[in-house]
Amino acid sequence: MNYDSDSHATIISSVYKGLASIVLENDRLRVEVVPSLGAKLVSLFYKPSGKEWLLSSTDTTLEATEYGSDFTKAALCGWDECFPTINPSGTAYQADVHLPDHGEVWALPWQSETDVHGLSCSVKGVQLPYLLTRRLELGPGSELNLHYNVLNTGVSAFSFLWAMHPLFAVTEETAILLPSKMEKMVCVYGGQSLEEGVEYQSSLFNKLSPLEKGDGLKFYYSEPVGGNWSGLYGEETGNYITVSASGTEVPQFGVWIDSGLLGNHVAVALEPGIGYYDSLARAESNGSALKLEPGEAFSWSICLSLGQGISRCQTQTISS
Repeated sequence: MNYDSDSHATIISSVYKGLASIVLENDRLRVEVVPSLGAKLVSLFYKPSGKEWLLSSTDTTLEATEYGSDFTKAALCGWDECFPTINPSGTAYQADVHLPDHGEVWALPWQSETDVHGLSCSVKGVQLPYLLTRRLELGPGSELNLHYNVLNTGVSAFSFLWAMHPLFAVTEETAILLPSKMEKMVCVYGGQSLEEGVEYQSSLFNKLSPLEKGDGLKFYYSEPVGGNWSGLYGEETGNYITVSASGTEVPQFGVWIDSGLLGNHVAVALEPGIGYYDSLARAESNGSALKLEPGEAFSWSICLSLGQGISRCQTQTISS
């Protein structure tokens, strides 16, 4: 995966629904981040087609969340970071640690710093001793590159899992693009129609409609993914987004589909991740959580590519 650190973006201060935000844009992309709201990405806009990919809040104003809040009671919009767990969880390394719903960082204010190349946001752990940093840079074309680093700032080891949680809005008939090896995925939340723990054909859920059903589903690929990519393709407009990561750095992959269970709109989250799955305690027990010793750091990167028409990834998927 190639990243161009020499590409420049226009970076301005703005306001999103009453909260201070930072906008990065070039001639093709516009990205907006609210540092005080978990460094949430609230807009990912593809200028050539006028496509807004992220689900927008229906509220006229947003308020900062409190640590330990129920994730489903907060504004269901945009892109959050789930770290160091997703489900509420304890950890094998510290008996007195009880991590909240969807982890710590989505409900914390992050510090932000900009330069000519991009935006860096960072946050310190509350119950675990870490410094998590995420840097956003716009590529030379229609790419958004995200570089993550977590540092153990304490005197004892801890482990973590991480998943990106972008709520991509489904506004037309949309195909979920997956590598051909992901022919089957394990259901970990079955909603009203499927059974948890059962492996299902991906063809059962990889075509999405904007019509609400009042249901929700979540799936994981049960093995390390190797090369980790996925995407969405709008079958009416041809708008697409692909998400790529190194399988060595980011070995897990999940899909969350909300067809009106939690929100008022259909949304899908493509979730490359570290740790299988959702609960840190579970990931520790199956060996998929990542452990950091005092002073140790770990880095990983994600690349999003936006466009319109048939991309190389889509051609491979359709033909596979």
